[in-house]
Amino acid sequence: MTDDEAAFIAAARSNDAAQFALITEPYRRGLQVHCYRMLANYEDAQDLTQETFLRVWRRRESFRGHATLRTWLYRIATNACLDFLDRRNDRTPVPAELPGADSEVHHLQPYPDRMLPEDPQESVVARETIELAFIVAAQHLPPRQRAAFILRDVLGWPAPKAADALDLTVASVTSALQRARVTMRERLPGRRLDWRRPATHELSDDERDVVRSYIDAHERNDLDGLTALLRDDLRFTMLPDPGTVTVTAKDAVDGWVSNGLFQRGYDDWRCTATTVNRMPAAALYLRAPGDPEYRLFTIAVLRIVEGKIAELTGFDAADKPWLDLPATL
Repeated sequence: MTDDEAAFIAAARSNDAAQFALITEPYRRGLQVHCYRMLANYEDAQDLTQETFLRVWRRRESFRGHATLRTWLYRIATNACLDFLDRRNDRTPVPAELPGADSEVHHLQPYPDRMLPEDPQESVVARETIELAFIVAAQHLPPRQRAAFILRDVLGWPAPKAADALDLTVASVTSALQRARVTMRERLPGRRLDWRRPATHELSDDERDVVRSYIDAHERNDLDGLTALLRDDLRFTMLPDPGTVTVTAKDAVDGWVSNGLFQRGYDDWRCTATTVNRMPAAALYLRAPGDPEYRLFTIAVLRIVEGKIAELTGFDAADKPWLDLPATL
């Protein structure tokens, strides 16, 4: 038993809430990322992390040190998320409204990089397992299958440990994992599937260059420059609006213009480079006619392949203080 686990048991027996909080707080960020992978929504993940700590406090005397404290916390967090998903029927992918488009995850939210764990041992956040495509693909798994997949293939838990956490047999967990892997391969074609192998967290020079070019084209209303940055098989989503579509670069830009972008009232932009989900992104600020300030409009999250934007996911950035973006420029 580690010193932390012994101290946790002592705090539980003495009802020492302050000591309990001191011991468990370092696990918060890791647990929140775990809840985010389960739920795809930052605000839900915050709420369920808090629910996890409430359950931990209520059950504190049941911890005996037979498993590590970290394992025990993740087990409680996983089941809190499963209980949440059992209660909600609006947290599953829905059929797309546009012809030819895939099912969509309307509740998807970006995850601010500043809230990722700092401790390398606790992080377990390979870049591929926090990127939006991975998070969306995981939402297409049934909740318990999703939990088995995350525990086994992302956190690297052995089958008996995952089975115990989910109150399933080892055979059931193994079967769920096999089915989950098939779905993930179908939804992430061409991606590596060894999620536990270390992966870079840093943006490449190529990615930074494309973000700078994207910002420059946006601020200058350079439609030709913007078109040149997009792949012809671009996947574009603007949440919470429905419609994940794969379009050519020209059709994408023409669609934005027909919806009013780069027209009067939507043509005075300032942008800043940022990252979310360990992906390159641009925060877009718009100044309306007569307004002295540029106001936060959207955040565009980019997946860049071979120097071009392959996926662009836009999120309404207003009223999301947790993104830690200034409201005005």
